[in-house]
Amino acid sequence: MPEGVLGRDEIVEHLDAVAELLAGQATPRVVLVVVGGAYLALHGLRESTADVDTVTRIDASIRAAVETVAAQRDLRPNWLNDDALAYAPIGLTAEACEVLHEHPNLLVLGPPADFVFLMKLYAARAPDYDDMVALWPSCTFASAGDAVERFVEAYPHAPHDQHLAEFIAGIARASAAN
Repeated sequence: MPEGVLGRDEIVEHLDAVAELLAGQATPRVVLVVVGGAYLALHGLRESTADVDTVTRIDASIRAAVETVAAQRDLRPNWLNDDALAYAPIGLTAEACEVLHEHPNLLVLGPPADFVFLMKLYAARAPDYDDMVALWPSCTFASAGDAVERFVEAYPHAPHDQHLAEFIAGIARASAAN
């Protein structure tokens, strides 16, 4: 794996290192809801990612453990971050998530694929297209129109896009062609 790139095994190893550092603290088991490229890598839908995004607010004790692991392993100081909070959709709850990895001090959860798809659709960055194509078969949307309705529910403040259903239908076609 190239330097600065995290595959599934590296993600798990680094998260376990954070969990070990949290062991001596009086805090209860930390729960992280992982999204983005790390979610895809943990599901085998993508080979690697540059960081581990979570929609769980990272407090000072977790941040200190993340920074210690970063220094020990030559990682970016924010290799685990809560930057994805800005993209968290309405309706996403930890109770709806699946367990991606367990450690006695850390529980790593992943939301249903539909939520990750909607987050990537909302973020609309260039790499998100390929991720949405990879995610589509794991989603439960009945159609592109259904995905649009769920998007509007998740992001009611987002501007209306008359071409959104067509764009999502193209993602579904690209996914079927893979």
